[in-house]
Order: sequence, then C-alpha cells, then structure tokens
Amino acid sequence: MQPWFEAVSIPFGQSCLIYDRQLPEFAFNWHYHPECELTLTLGGRGTRFVGGHVAPYGDGDLVLLGPNLPHAWQSVALTGASRSHRAIVCWFTRAWIDALCTATPELATLLPLIAAAGRGLAFGQATVEMLRPRILELSSLTEASRVVALQSILCDLSIAADRRELSTGATAPDILSKDRRRMDHILSWLHAHHNEPIRLAPLCEIAHVTQSQLQRIFKRSTRMSVSDYVTRLRVGRACTLLMETSLPIAVIGVDCGFSDAAHLSRKFSAATGRTPSRYRKEFRSLATTIPSGKFPMAPRSKRGEL
Repeated sequence: MQPWFEAVSIPFGQSCLIYDRQLPEFAFNWHYHPECELTLTLGGRGTRFVGGHVAPYGDGDLVLLGPNLPHAWQSVALTGASRSHRAIVCWFTRAWIDALCTATPELATLLPLIAAAGRGLAFGQATVEMLRPRILELSSLTEASRVVALQSILCDLSIAADRRELSTGATAPDILSKDRRRMDHILSWLHAHHNEPIRLAPLCEIAHVTQSQLQRIFKRSTRMSVSDYVTRLRVGRACTLLMETSLPIAVIGVDCGFSDAAHLSRKFSAATGRTPSRYRKEFRSLATTIPSGKFPMAPRSKRGEL
C-alpha cells in the first residue's frame, strides 16, 4: 500500500518539534515525511510497521526513523494501569543534524546514527531505561533547554550498543503518492501567495480536487486547516520583519497579509504568547548582549519550518 505524505510543521525559529500524543487507540496510519523521528511509545502494546519490517511493540518501545521512511503504529491493548496509548514524538531535520556536526565536530557520531536510521533503529531495554525520564521531560522544558536535551539524547543513542536495524532493502517510497504531489503544489502556491487573500477555488484547481477533498487532504497531511496554516506562515514572516527591520508594526501587518495592526497583534499573540512590539523589544534586548557580528540572522520561513 502506498504511504501518504505527512507535512510536519516545525515551529518557526525552532530546531525540533516535540509532541506528546495520548489517544484511546493508535489506528493504522501508513505515512512518511522528510523529517527524522524519535518515538517513545508508552502504556500499550500493538504492532509496529517500519518500511518492510513488522513486529510487535510494548511499553517502552523506542525507535529512531530516518527521512522518508514509511511507518505506522497500530495499538492492540493498554498495559498496566494506563488509561491511554501514549507516544512522545520528536521531529527534527537531517539539515539540522548536518549543521550541528559541521559547527561542532564532537557531535560527528550523529551522522552514522542518522544514516543507519534510514532503515529504522530500535533500542534495547538498557537504553530505554536510561533515556526514558529524559525523553518524558522534553515537552516541559524551555525551547533552548529542549534542543540541548535532544542533542544529548541523540548522542547517547549514537553510542548505544543495544540498537538494531529494523527494515531491510529499499524502504523509501519509490514514487510520490497522489497526496504528496497535490500537497507539493498546494504548499508551493500558499508560500508564494500567503500575503494575499486566500481562496480555496485556486487551490482546488491546482490540486484537481473539490473543496471538501482539499480540506480533507490538507488536514490529514498537516493536522491543521488551510487558514491556520496560512496564519502561521504570516506570523513567521512577521517575526522575521520584526527582527530584521524597523518597519512600523502596521506596515508589517499589511505586508504579511493581515488586515491591520490589530489583526496582526491578535494572531501574533495567539501564536507566540507575545505582542509584536514585545517580541521586537525582547529580540533587540537580546541582541545588545551579544558582541556585534555574532548574532545569527533569523531564518527565513520555509516549508516545514513555520
């Protein structure tokens, strides 16, 4: 069965996305994405599908997946006193790992780890017992502490003696699924036109689908609506302009596709927990504490980095 493409949206200005998934069951969901994925599964047992590998999993299942590796978890039953099936999922990109290893040679062991993860890696009980508390803590950490903690976890995985490869042979999708091709066209159009009024009709024409099909495919791939996705694109662009320019906030709002400064402020505050003016003030305050020429420029908003 052809896996469907999932669009993972790593937040703008962050290196990873941590998701604490708790559900009554894990339904079979055969999919892939360009991001690497570290998953610790808790509180249940079932069947794990990774590429061409199929095996049972139980409480404390820890797996690292490389880019574009099809996978799915299907739960069977809860274990112990658990009330829900739980998975701590960590997404990050191969580009982030490459950049880390280029800047910090001491992290070079991460490169063969990610290469091996191209077929999927499962880790033994000793490694799980060592890392379980640290992985569980990730979602409660600050953004800066979280990214440092994830690097430390990956370093420990890179030297784990109890890891084993899961899939054999070719595992990446041989051809793009219809959903992937459609989403590529849709996302390209949205990224080029996000500062304009968004209408579903041109998107439906691009993807050759009805409006209901468009909404269903988009929600399944991104876990958000078209309007929510566009709002995050606009907020990401506003972050860049607030950091890199002295443009008035009202001008930034219009440039990014908001109707006025008040509209920008509402959406920006909901997404970041700060008003645009406070965000700019905090950035400039931080910049003054770092020697001239040492402060990194804000990354431009890219697909998968909203």
